[in-house]
Amino acid sequence: MTDNSRRNFLKKVTTGSAMLAAGTITSYASNETAGFVSPDSSENIENRLIVPRGKGLKITGTFLDEISHDIPHQNWGEKEWDRDFAYMRAIGIDTVIVIRSGYRKFITYPSEYLMKKFDCYMPSVDLIDMYLRLSDKYGMKFFFGLYDSGKYWDTGDLTWEIESNKYVIEEVWKKYGHYKSFKGWYLCQEISRKTKGAIQAFSSLGRQCKDVSGGLPTLISPWIDGKKAVDAASSDVTKAKSVSVEEHEREWSEIFEGIKGNVDACAFQDGHIDYDELDAFFSVNKKMADKYGIQCWTNAESFDRDMPIKFLPIKFDKLRLKLEAAVRQNYDKAITFEFSHFMSPQSAYLQTGHLYDRYKEYFNIK
Repeated sequence: MTDNSRRNFLKKVTTGSAMLAAGTITSYASNETAGFVSPDSSENIENRLIVPRGKGLKITGTFLDEISHDIPHQNWGEKEWDRDFAYMRAIGIDTVIVIRSGYRKFITYPSEYLMKKFDCYMPSVDLIDMYLRLSDKYGMKFFFGLYDSGKYWDTGDLTWEIESNKYVIEEVWKKYGHYKSFKGWYLCQEISRKTKGAIQAFSSLGRQCKDVSGGLPTLISPWIDGKKAVDAASSDVTKAKSVSVEEHEREWSEIFEGIKGNVDACAFQDGHIDYDELDAFFSVNKKMADKYGIQCWTNAESFDRDMPIKFLPIKFDKLRLKLEAAVRQNYDKAITFEFSHFMSPQSAYLQTGHLYDRYKEYFNIK
């Protein structure tokens, strides 16, 4: 092809493309006049809810999971965390709870004791200090989650955790107790039913936390051994044998009797039972909590246990059903595991921003 031929060919292609583009624009413009709208014009569209709004218990607390066991790390810095605290505050969250300050060798703050005793790794950022500063900034209450050595998961005996946390509690209060937002403690060992050493561990740790800090409240968040209490590593979503309401009441009445006075609030995880079982278990939880002088919270899980993929954000209606059951049984407070991964507009999961919007829509939060 000669130079002139090549120039004429390119001129024809360029002209043709320009005409095609112009035609596309004209065509879109004519479509818009005919009733089609651009994506930007959908801003004022709202869902037509067919259920009453705001009938559930509002979520006013969340765990912070920075030492994660089975969900992905988001690798946020202080800028992202600051933005997330603002998102939390915008929907009424007033309490943040560090799920655990360390798990095995990974820790959230530079603990001299844990690095020496368990060869824990030095963290690149002091997350506890950052969370406390952000809690101060946004007017939130901060609950410190204790250390999980992993020995309980290996042995099934919770008394292992008493010795390691004895020093952590002292160290943390000395290091961070001056922050005005430091308002409580989370006894992070998750149990269900008759776990060996549970009463001794919760009583001992709860008592020490309260003694060191001048009586600040303590919280636990156990799980109900329901049909969805399956191994997270399994693709199963249910199991054949699960606890009955009567067994649950009998076993937890014994535990509550042993820990009363040292544990101030209990937030049972709500995801291990089915949605038609919520009222039965919730009513028993409230009855036991009232009897033993323990606040009855709910841990309204914002991730889905009904799929073989562990773990993805929950469908809004499932979360709504759980929050409405908590209202019917007069629960004291709803917290969630866990806002930053499963409800935040900036989460690694795209659908969490939509869950945030549906939640705001349901509770008329502008």
